Amino acid sequence: MTLTLLTPGELYRRCDPEQFSFQTTEELPDLVEIIGQPRAIEAVRLGIGMQHEGYNIYALGPVGSGKRSLVMQFFEQRAKNEAIPPDWCYVYNFEHDYKPNAIQLPAGVGAQFQRDMAQLVEELRTAILAAFESDEYRARRRAVEGEFEERQEKAFQAIQQQAEKDNLTLMRTPGGIVFAPVREGQVIPPDEYQKLPEEDRTRMEKSVEGLQEQLRQMLQLIPAWQRELRTRLRDLNREITTLAIGGLMDEIYQKYVGVSEIPNYLEAVKKDVVENAGDFFPSEDGQSEEGSDAMATVASRARLTPPMHRYQVNLLVDNQELKGAPVIYEDNPTFQNLVGRVDHVAQMGALVTDFTLIKAGALHRANGGYLVLDVRKVLLQPYAWEGFKRALQSRQISIESLGQMLSLISTISLEPEPIKLNLKVALLGDRIVYYLLNELDPDFGELFKVQADFDETMPRNTDNHQLYASLIGTLARKEGLRPFDRTAVARVIEHSTRMAGDTEKLSIQMRNVINLLREANYWAGENGNHNIHATDVQKALDAQTYRADRVRQQLYENILRGTVLISTEGTTIGQVNGLSVLQLGDFSFGAPNRITARVSLGKGDVLNIEREVNLSGPIHSKGVLILAGFLRGRFATEKPFSLSASLVFEQSYSGVEGDSASSAELYALLSAITEVPLKQSLAVTGSIDQYGQMQAIGGVNEKIEGFFDICKARGLNGEQGVLIPAANVKHLMLRQDVIDAVAAGKFHVYPVSHVDEGIEILTNIPAGKVDEQGNYSPETINGKVQVRLAKLAEKREAAAKIAKESDKEGET
Repeated sequence: MTLTLLTPGELYRRCDPEQFSFQTTEELPDLVEIIGQPRAIEAVRLGIGMQHEGYNIYALGPVGSGKRSLVMQFFEQRAKNEAIPPDWCYVYNFEHDYKPNAIQLPAGVGAQFQRDMAQLVEELRTAILAAFESDEYRARRRAVEGEFEERQEKAFQAIQQQAEKDNLTLMRTPGGIVFAPVREGQVIPPDEYQKLPEEDRTRMEKSVEGLQEQLRQMLQLIPAWQRELRTRLRDLNREITTLAIGGLMDEIYQKYVGVSEIPNYLEAVKKDVVENAGDFFPSEDGQSEEGSDAMATVASRARLTPPMHRYQVNLLVDNQELKGAPVIYEDNPTFQNLVGRVDHVAQMGALVTDFTLIKAGALHRANGGYLVLDVRKVLLQPYAWEGFKRALQSRQISIESLGQMLSLISTISLEPEPIKLNLKVALLGDRIVYYLLNELDPDFGELFKVQADFDETMPRNTDNHQLYASLIGTLARKEGLRPFDRTAVARVIEHSTRMAGDTEKLSIQMRNVINLLREANYWAGENGNHNIHATDVQKALDAQTYRADRVRQQLYENILRGTVLISTEGTTIGQVNGLSVLQLGDFSFGAPNRITARVSLGKGDVLNIEREVNLSGPIHSKGVLILAGFLRGRFATEKPFSLSASLVFEQSYSGVEGDSASSAELYALLSAITEVPLKQSLAVTGSIDQYGQMQAIGGVNEKIEGFFDICKARGLNGEQGVLIPAANVKHLMLRQDVIDAVAAGKFHVYPVSHVDEGIEILTNIPAGKVDEQGNYSPETINGKVQVRLAKLAEKREAAAKIAKESDKEGET
């Protein structure tokens, strides 16, 4: 076999700074286009342009891919050319005070209407007080009251005159009105009355009975007269109030004559003011006698909203400052922050509310424009998702109290009139959330028909290098950073490729890129540089690693001190160095693992010890089953697989997942079967299929660097290296110290396409090829496996024969 080694140039794809014509990014214009997201851009444009129901947008992609920036940018571009949506306000409902009315007003009119109504109340107060304190009103009131007094007086005089004719007089006593006999103008004492002739007493008693009946009839008429008086006074008060406020109401009528909903409201206000003019008078403590008397007959209704308060205007949405349609991002999308709320205040130990305590939600503020939400935040808030969907489905915003909905509180509340809803929504979220909602929520697909799928990478080529340089310059100016020279730009592009995990791609995870630019700017300042150089970018990368690698250093220290057993030289049977990647937040690093295999006579079972103790994930278990399938397919098509084997990750005390160790496990198993030792100076990664083909794995850079760090710490001897799948060569963006070691011949990276290539590298023995009879040369690895398995099969047959004969002897 011809040994293949990767050259230093294949381990890292450099970005040549000389391809750039600029010296620093200060020379570059701002990037106005959004790079690397043609699919998402097309989807967002469709979502914005489609005016049919349900064409809202779900922007799906990983955190930091620029979803929010792109969506907000497109929304804002579209919004500035659209009409400003109307203002919305709530006003008192004079028929049902618990159901405030919603009024739609042209943009900017709401605030003016609110001020005009506040001023109107003050002017009405002044006008009404002046009207009821006028001489005309007092004269007319006195006339009405005098008429009543005159009627009452005439009735009493008639009774008094009749009594005088009958020698009686009408007297007022603590016990009421009584009639007494008189003689020569003087009341007859009781003792003298008894001396009168019986005929006279009888006549007087009959007269008293008649007069008492007349008095009773008159007294029965008095309540009716009083009601008539109150009615006439009320009519007088209404007439005076109507005359007093007529001019003021006409003025505000004329001002808002073009707004359809305001005239009806003003008519209701006018009617209520006329009916409740007494509410405009001062409180009892400061009330004038004339005002008190004047309004004594004016009924005052007990109501939830205090007097005067009901004429206010609750301006819910004020769009007077907008230059186009609103674009709202709600960072805390609770149920009430989305659909609005009704606040309560404590009064006399109880919670009460009124229409002025209605508060707008994000749906109100974005109505007529665009709303952007983080779907995860919405789903985490109780009832927010259901309330949000209900508003979109009904195309109206109904403000409801969660406490009332769930019957958790029993307080006076409101039922505000729903507000019509017309807006475009964009949800930002991960792909898994999108697919779960699409699968589990039957309403989701109807409400969010536009899928804007954001890419994580973009192709790496010369044109995109230039775009990326412009992007770096634009971000630097936006963040207030120093200019980047072209060496720094080249280094950022190289690291972007490393983040993408592919030499043919550039990462467009903007969050990580911006963080790197900021930190490079910091180190440039620390170094006293006017511009940012490649050394500043590298310092930022090194500092990021140093801040995050405490666990890695502890793990490596345990390996170097011999606590964790990892060999980097010599040979061992049934033992190989596997490679894994550990992820801690945004930081990932590679670590070697000792994988061992043991074999014995058996029935063809390959025991995965990790799975037996529930430490093996499903993908790792699948990899073990695949390598078992490879062994059976190659060596046990005609004969039984008379072998039992066990595989384990030594000193592994947590779960094992992934199939990237399946090639290493196969090598360990082949070594254990053939008893041919494997080089411990090499580490292995890669998954296999049932035909032994090597398949690409993830984290190849971290895995190589992890084993290199251990070898370097112990001393590079020129024998160490790593076997990787050939399919992973295009993903290599290794650290400079690894590249230097490869260039010096002290470390090696072997691309492997098939397990036969790998076993030859690990043993220095040919893998061997099958001949026409299906056999391998006994001097090859495959031949040695074949021979060992044949011997095990013979032993199994012999053991089975002995057992069978023993059974026969037992029967006889």
